[in-house]
Amino acid sequence: MNHLQSMEAHLLSKHQFLYRLRIEKRRADRSKLPLSVALLSFREERLGERQPTQKFVNSLLKNTRETDIKGWVDQNVIGLILPDTNEQGVQSFVNKIVNGNGEIPYLVTAGTYPDDLFQKLLSEQGQPDLFPIDFDKSFETRRIQNTLKRGMDIIGSLFGILLSIPLMLGAALAIKITSPGPVIFKQYRFGKNGIRFPFYKFRSMYWSVDDKIHRQYIANLIKGNHEKINEGNAEKPVYKMKSDPRVTQVGKIIRKTSIDELPQFFNVLKGEMSLVGPRPPLPYEVEEYKPWHLRRILEVKPGMTGLWQVDGRSTTSFNDMVRMDLRYARDWSLCLDIKILLKTVKAVIHPKGAL
Repeated sequence: MNHLQSMEAHLLSKHQFLYRLRIEKRRADRSKLPLSVALLSFREERLGERQPTQKFVNSLLKNTRETDIKGWVDQNVIGLILPDTNEQGVQSFVNKIVNGNGEIPYLVTAGTYPDDLFQKLLSEQGQPDLFPIDFDKSFETRRIQNTLKRGMDIIGSLFGILLSIPLMLGAALAIKITSPGPVIFKQYRFGKNGIRFPFYKFRSMYWSVDDKIHRQYIANLIKGNHEKINEGNAEKPVYKMKSDPRVTQVGKIIRKTSIDELPQFFNVLKGEMSLVGPRPPLPYEVEEYKPWHLRRILEVKPGMTGLWQVDGRSTTSFNDMVRMDLRYARDWSLCLDIKILLKTVKAVIHPKGAL
Protein backbone atom coordinates (compact mmCIF):
# COMPACT_ATOMS: atom_id res chain seq x y z
CA MET A 1 0.00 0.00 0.00
CA ASN A 2 1.55 3.33 -1.13
CA HIS A 3 1.42 6.64 0.74
CA LEU A 4 -1.79 7.93 -0.87
CA GLN A 5 -3.62 4.63 -0.41
CA SER A 6 -2.58 4.56 3.24
CA MET A 7 -4.08 8.01 3.83
CA GLU A 8 -7.28 7.19 1.97
CA ALA A 9 -7.74 4.09 4.11
CA HIS A 10 -8.00 6.29 7.22
CA LEU A 11 -9.80 9.33 5.79
CA LEU A 12 -13.27 9.47 4.27
CA SER A 13 -13.79 10.91 0.81
CA LYS A 14 -15.36 14.35 0.52
CA HIS A 15 -18.71 12.84 -0.40
CA GLN A 16 -18.62 10.42 2.56
CA PHE A 17 -17.49 13.15 4.95
CA LEU A 18 -20.31 15.54 4.04
CA TYR A 19 -22.82 12.69 4.23
CA ARG A 20 -21.66 11.87 7.78
CA LEU A 21 -21.74 15.56 8.70
CA ARG A 22 -25.41 15.78 7.74
CA ILE A 23 -26.18 12.67 9.82
CA GLU A 24 -24.34 14.04 12.86
CA LYS A 25 -26.10 17.39 12.47
CA ARG A 26 -29.48 15.66 12.58
CA ARG A 27 -28.38 13.61 15.60
CA ALA A 28 -27.36 16.81 17.39
CA ASP A 29 -30.78 18.31 16.60
CA ARG A 30 -32.49 15.36 18.27
CA SER A 31 -30.19 14.88 21.26
CA LYS A 32 -29.30 18.55 21.95
CA LEU A 33 -25.71 17.37 22.46
CA PRO A 34 -22.95 19.68 21.16
CA LEU A 35 -21.30 19.06 17.79
CA SER A 36 -18.18 20.72 16.44
CA VAL A 37 -16.20 20.73 13.20
CA ALA A 38 -12.54 21.57 12.58
CA LEU A 39 -10.98 22.12 9.15
CA LEU A 40 -7.22 21.87 8.68
CA SER A 41 -6.15 23.59 5.45
CA PHE A 42 -2.61 22.90 4.22
CA ARG A 43 -0.76 25.62 2.38
CA GLU A 44 -0.44 24.94 -1.33
CA GLU A 45 3.33 25.38 -1.54
CA ARG A 46 3.80 22.32 0.68
CA LEU A 47 1.30 20.00 -0.98
CA GLY A 48 4.00 18.08 -2.82
CA GLU A 49 5.81 17.11 0.38
CA ARG A 50 4.00 13.85 1.06
CA GLN A 51 6.17 12.60 3.91
CA PRO A 52 5.38 15.48 6.34
CA THR A 53 1.71 15.26 5.36
CA GLN A 54 1.62 11.54 6.14
CA LYS A 55 3.34 12.23 9.46
CA PHE A 56 0.67 14.81 10.26
CA VAL A 57 -2.16 12.42 9.37
CA ASN A 58 -0.63 9.72 11.58
CA SER A 59 -0.43 12.18 14.46
CA LEU A 60 -4.00 13.27 13.78
CA LEU A 61 -5.23 9.68 13.96
CA LYS A 62 -3.31 9.18 17.20
CA ASN A 63 -4.83 12.27 18.86
CA THR A 64 -8.46 11.75 17.88
CA ARG A 65 -11.14 9.58 19.40
CA GLU A 66 -12.71 6.57 17.76
CA THR A 67 -15.98 8.51 17.53
CA ASP A 68 -14.34 11.45 15.72
CA ILE A 69 -14.94 11.41 11.97
CA LYS A 70 -12.07 12.34 9.66
CA GLY A 71 -12.18 12.99 5.94
CA TRP A 72 -11.19 15.12 2.98
CA VAL A 73 -13.12 18.32 2.39
CA ASP A 74 -10.89 19.53 -0.43
CA GLN A 75 -7.64 18.40 -2.04
CA ASN A 76 -5.71 20.26 0.65
CA VAL A 77 -8.29 20.39 3.48
CA ILE A 78 -8.88 17.67 6.10
CA GLY A 79 -12.14 17.90 8.04
CA LEU A 80 -12.87 16.59 11.53
CA ILE A 81 -16.38 16.01 12.89
CA LEU A 82 -16.28 16.02 16.70
CA PRO A 83 -19.50 14.69 18.29
CA ASP A 84 -20.29 15.65 21.90
CA THR A 85 -17.74 18.47 21.69
CA ASN A 86 -18.56 22.08 22.62
CA GLU A 87 -16.65 25.29 21.85
CA GLN A 88 -14.18 24.77 24.70
CA GLY A 89 -13.66 21.17 23.67
CA VAL A 90 -12.89 21.91 20.05
CA GLN A 91 -10.51 24.71 21.04
CA SER A 92 -8.66 22.35 23.38
CA PHE A 93 -8.48 19.76 20.61
CA VAL A 94 -7.14 22.29 18.08
CA ASN A 95 -4.50 23.47 20.56
CA LYS A 96 -3.34 19.89 21.09
CA ILE A 97 -3.04 19.25 17.37
CA VAL A 98 -1.31 22.56 16.64
CA ASN A 99 1.21 22.21 19.47
CA GLY A 100 2.16 18.69 18.40
CA ASN A 101 2.62 19.36 14.68
CA GLY A 102 5.05 22.07 13.76
CA GLU A 103 6.39 20.47 10.57
CA ILE A 104 3.62 21.56 8.20
CA PRO A 105 2.13 25.05 7.91
CA TYR A 106 -1.67 24.98 7.87
CA LEU A 107 -4.68 27.04 8.82
CA VAL A 108 -7.36 25.89 11.27
CA THR A 109 -11.04 26.81 11.06
CA ALA A 110 -13.41 25.51 13.74
CA GLY A 111 -17.05 25.93 14.63
CA THR A 112 -19.69 24.54 16.99
CA TYR A 113 -23.20 23.88 15.67
CA PRO A 114 -25.16 25.96 14.63
CA ASP A 115 -22.14 27.97 13.46
CA ASP A 116 -22.27 29.18 9.82
CA LEU A 117 -19.42 26.79 9.04
CA PHE A 118 -21.93 23.92 8.97
CA GLN A 119 -24.11 25.74 6.47
CA LYS A 120 -21.14 26.55 4.25
CA LEU A 121 -20.07 22.91 4.20
CA LEU A 122 -23.49 21.38 3.66
CA SER A 123 -24.47 23.87 0.98
CA GLU A 124 -22.03 22.05 -1.30
CA GLN A 125 -23.38 18.56 -0.66
CA GLY A 126 -25.61 18.50 -3.72
CA GLN A 127 -22.53 18.07 -5.97
CA PRO A 128 -19.89 16.83 -3.54
CA ASP A 129 -17.26 15.55 -5.99
CA LEU A 130 -17.52 17.99 -8.88
CA PHE A 131 -15.57 20.91 -7.49
CA PRO A 132 -13.60 21.88 -4.37
CA ILE A 133 -15.33 23.93 -1.71
CA ASP A 134 -14.57 27.62 -1.99
CA PHE A 135 -15.70 28.99 1.36
CA ASP A 136 -15.25 32.63 0.37
CA LYS A 137 -17.34 32.12 -2.77
CA SER A 138 -19.98 30.13 -0.87
CA PHE A 139 -20.23 32.81 1.80
CA GLU A 140 -20.30 35.59 -0.79
CA THR A 141 -23.07 33.87 -2.76
CA ARG A 142 -25.15 33.43 0.39
CA ARG A 143 -24.53 37.06 1.38
CA ILE A 144 -25.74 38.28 -2.02
CA GLN A 145 -28.82 36.05 -1.81
CA ASN A 146 -29.64 37.34 1.68
CA THR A 147 -29.22 40.92 0.47
CA LEU A 148 -31.61 40.27 -2.42
CA LYS A 149 -34.11 38.61 -0.08
CA ARG A 150 -33.93 41.55 2.30
CA GLY A 151 -34.43 43.94 -0.61
CA MET A 152 -37.50 42.01 -1.71
CA ASP A 153 -38.80 42.10 1.89
CA ILE A 154 -38.44 45.88 2.10
CA ILE A 155 -40.05 46.55 -1.26
CA GLY A 156 -42.76 43.94 -0.69
CA SER A 157 -43.65 45.14 2.81
CA LEU A 158 -43.85 48.79 1.70
CA PHE A 159 -46.05 47.80 -1.24
CA GLY A 160 -48.17 45.61 1.05
CA ILE A 161 -48.65 48.42 3.58
CA LEU A 162 -49.67 50.95 0.92
CA LEU A 163 -51.99 48.50 -0.83
CA SER A 164 -53.70 47.36 2.37
CA ILE A 165 -54.22 50.76 4.03
CA PRO A 166 -58.00 50.75 3.33
CA LEU A 167 -58.34 47.19 4.70
CA MET A 168 -56.31 48.00 7.79
CA LEU A 169 -58.29 51.15 8.51
CA GLY A 170 -61.57 49.27 8.07
CA ALA A 171 -60.42 46.39 10.30
CA ALA A 172 -59.18 48.78 12.99
CA LEU A 173 -62.49 50.64 13.01
CA ALA A 174 -64.53 47.40 13.19
CA ILE A 175 -62.45 46.03 16.05
CA LYS A 176 -62.65 49.29 18.01
CA ILE A 177 -66.42 49.59 17.64
CA THR A 178 -67.36 45.98 18.44
CA SER A 179 -65.17 45.10 21.44
CA PRO A 180 -63.15 46.89 24.12
CA GLY A 181 -59.38 46.69 24.09
CA PRO A 182 -56.49 47.69 21.80
CA VAL A 183 -56.78 47.31 18.04
CA ILE A 184 -53.29 45.83 17.64
CA PHE A 185 -52.41 42.71 19.58
CA LYS A 186 -48.71 42.41 20.43
CA GLN A 187 -47.08 39.25 21.72
CA TYR A 188 -43.47 38.10 21.88
CA ARG A 189 -42.43 35.25 19.61
CA PHE A 190 -39.19 33.55 18.61
CA GLY A 191 -37.37 34.56 15.44
CA LYS A 192 -34.19 33.33 13.76
CA ASN A 193 -31.63 31.89 16.19
CA GLY A 194 -34.26 31.98 18.94
CA ILE A 195 -34.26 35.79 19.26
CA ARG A 196 -37.53 37.12 20.75
CA PHE A 197 -39.32 40.00 19.03
CA PRO A 198 -42.70 41.79 19.34
CA PHE A 199 -45.12 40.18 16.87
CA TYR A 200 -48.08 42.27 15.62
CA LYS A 201 -51.60 41.21 14.63
CA PHE A 202 -55.01 42.82 14.55
CA ARG A 203 -56.79 41.70 17.71
CA SER A 204 -59.27 38.95 16.84
CA MET A 205 -60.09 37.88 20.42
CA TYR A 206 -61.79 39.40 23.41
CA TRP A 207 -59.33 41.36 25.51
CA SER A 208 -57.63 39.75 28.54
CA VAL A 209 -58.74 36.18 27.75
CA ASP A 210 -56.95 33.16 29.20
CA ASP A 211 -54.59 31.34 26.82
CA LYS A 212 -55.04 27.99 28.65
CA ILE A 213 -57.20 26.59 25.83
CA HIS A 214 -54.55 27.33 23.21
CA ARG A 215 -51.71 26.07 25.39
CA GLN A 216 -53.43 22.72 25.80
CA TYR A 217 -54.26 22.52 22.14
CA ILE A 218 -50.67 23.26 21.10
CA ALA A 219 -49.31 20.68 23.56
CA ASN A 220 -51.55 17.97 22.07
CA LEU A 221 -50.71 19.04 18.51
CA ILE A 222 -46.94 18.89 19.05
CA LYS A 223 -47.10 15.63 20.99
CA GLY A 224 -49.14 14.07 18.19
CA ASN A 225 -52.31 13.49 20.24
CA HIS A 226 -54.37 14.00 17.11
CA GLU A 227 -57.43 12.15 18.38
CA LYS A 228 -57.87 14.91 20.98
CA ILE A 229 -57.70 17.82 18.55
CA ASN A 230 -58.90 16.53 15.17
CA GLU A 231 -62.11 18.41 14.36
CA GLY A 232 -62.43 16.70 10.98
CA ASN A 233 -62.30 12.96 10.36
CA ALA A 234 -59.69 10.28 9.68
CA GLU A 235 -59.71 10.93 5.92
CA LYS A 236 -59.80 14.72 6.14
CA PRO A 237 -58.28 15.77 9.47
CA VAL A 238 -58.55 19.36 10.69
CA TYR A 239 -55.90 20.35 13.22
CA LYS A 240 -57.27 23.72 14.20
CA MET A 241 -59.93 24.91 16.60
CA LYS A 242 -63.11 25.58 14.61
CA SER A 243 -65.00 27.09 17.52
CA ASP A 244 -62.75 29.10 19.79
CA PRO A 245 -64.91 30.97 22.36
CA ARG A 246 -62.22 33.62 22.69
CA VAL A 247 -62.64 34.86 19.11
CA THR A 248 -64.97 37.80 18.41
CA GLN A 249 -67.38 37.98 15.47
CA VAL A 250 -65.13 40.47 13.71
CA GLY A 251 -62.17 38.26 14.61
CA LYS A 252 -63.69 35.31 12.73
CA ILE A 253 -63.91 37.42 9.58
CA ILE A 254 -60.43 38.89 9.68
CA ARG A 255 -58.94 35.47 10.47
CA LYS A 256 -60.79 33.81 7.60
CA THR A 257 -59.54 36.48 5.19
CA SER A 258 -56.04 36.75 6.79
CA ILE A 259 -56.60 40.48 7.38
CA ASP A 260 -55.45 39.98 10.97
CA GLU A 261 -51.93 39.26 9.62
CA LEU A 262 -51.50 42.59 7.80
CA PRO A 263 -49.68 44.42 10.67
CA GLN A 264 -46.85 41.92 10.22
CA PHE A 265 -45.76 43.92 7.17
CA PHE A 266 -44.26 46.26 9.79
CA ASN A 267 -42.37 43.31 11.35
CA VAL A 268 -40.97 42.58 7.89
CA LEU A 269 -40.03 46.21 7.29
CA LYS A 270 -38.18 46.27 10.65
CA GLY A 271 -36.22 43.15 9.67
CA GLU A 272 -37.67 40.91 12.40
CA MET A 273 -39.51 38.78 9.85
CA SER A 274 -39.41 38.02 6.14
CA LEU A 275 -42.26 37.86 3.65
CA VAL A 276 -41.63 34.11 3.35
CA GLY A 277 -40.42 31.73 6.06
CA PRO A 278 -41.59 29.53 8.95
CA ARG A 279 -44.26 30.96 11.25
CA PRO A 280 -42.70 32.36 14.46
CA PRO A 281 -43.67 30.25 17.52
CA LEU A 282 -44.83 31.37 20.94
CA PRO A 283 -42.58 30.67 23.96
CA TYR A 284 -44.96 28.04 25.35
CA GLU A 285 -44.93 26.30 21.95
CA VAL A 286 -41.14 26.04 22.02
CA GLU A 287 -41.32 24.52 25.52
CA GLU A 288 -43.10 21.53 23.94
CA TYR A 289 -40.62 21.14 21.06
CA LYS A 290 -38.56 18.04 20.50
CA PRO A 291 -34.89 18.80 19.80
CA TRP A 292 -35.21 18.45 16.03
CA HIS A 293 -38.15 20.88 15.98
CA LEU A 294 -35.82 23.67 17.14
CA ARG A 295 -34.17 23.82 13.73
CA ARG A 296 -37.18 25.72 12.38
CA ILE A 297 -36.25 28.72 14.55
CA LEU A 298 -32.49 28.43 14.05
CA GLU A 299 -31.90 28.29 10.33
CA VAL A 300 -34.07 30.96 8.66
CA LYS A 301 -35.92 34.15 9.50
CA PRO A 302 -39.67 33.66 10.24
CA GLY A 303 -42.16 34.76 7.61
CA MET A 304 -45.68 36.01 7.04
CA THR A 305 -46.30 33.06 4.75
CA GLY A 306 -44.53 29.82 3.90
CA LEU A 307 -44.81 26.30 2.52
CA TRP A 308 -47.18 25.29 5.32
CA GLN A 309 -49.59 28.13 4.61
CA VAL A 310 -49.85 27.34 0.88
CA ASP A 311 -49.50 23.54 0.90
CA GLY A 312 -50.77 22.40 4.28
CA ARG A 313 -52.57 24.70 6.71
CA SER A 314 -55.04 23.09 9.09
CA THR A 315 -54.89 19.63 7.46
CA THR A 316 -51.18 19.16 8.26
CA SER A 317 -49.77 17.59 11.42
CA PHE A 318 -47.20 19.54 13.42
CA ASN A 319 -44.31 17.23 12.46
CA ASP A 320 -45.18 17.56 8.79
CA MET A 321 -45.33 21.32 9.19
CA VAL A 322 -41.82 21.33 10.67
CA ARG A 323 -40.60 19.13 7.82
CA MET A 324 -42.00 21.70 5.37
CA ASP A 325 -40.13 24.46 7.20
CA LEU A 326 -36.88 22.49 7.11
CA ARG A 327 -37.36 21.72 3.43
CA TYR A 328 -37.83 25.44 2.80
CA ALA A 329 -34.62 26.24 4.73
CA ARG A 330 -32.74 23.63 2.69
CA ASP A 331 -34.11 24.57 -0.76
CA TRP A 332 -34.51 28.32 -0.28
CA SER A 333 -34.16 30.56 -3.32
CA LEU A 334 -35.70 33.81 -4.55
CA CYS A 335 -37.67 31.83 -7.14
CA LEU A 336 -39.13 29.65 -4.37
CA ASP A 337 -40.10 32.76 -2.39
CA ILE A 338 -41.88 34.26 -5.41
CA LYS A 339 -43.68 30.97 -6.06
CA ILE A 340 -44.89 30.83 -2.44
CA LEU A 341 -46.01 34.47 -2.52
CA LEU A 342 -48.06 33.83 -5.67
CA LYS A 343 -49.64 30.77 -4.06
CA THR A 344 -50.40 32.86 -0.96
CA VAL A 345 -52.32 35.42 -3.01
CA LYS A 346 -54.36 32.58 -4.49
CA ALA A 347 -54.96 31.08 -1.02
CA VAL A 348 -56.17 34.44 0.34
CA ILE A 349 -58.58 34.92 -2.58
CA HIS A 350 -59.81 31.32 -2.36
CA PRO A 351 -59.20 30.33 1.28
CA LYS A 352 -59.01 26.60 1.91
CA GLY A 353 -58.07 25.28 5.32
CA ALA A 354 -58.14 28.71 6.93
CA LEU A 355 -60.52 28.64 9.88
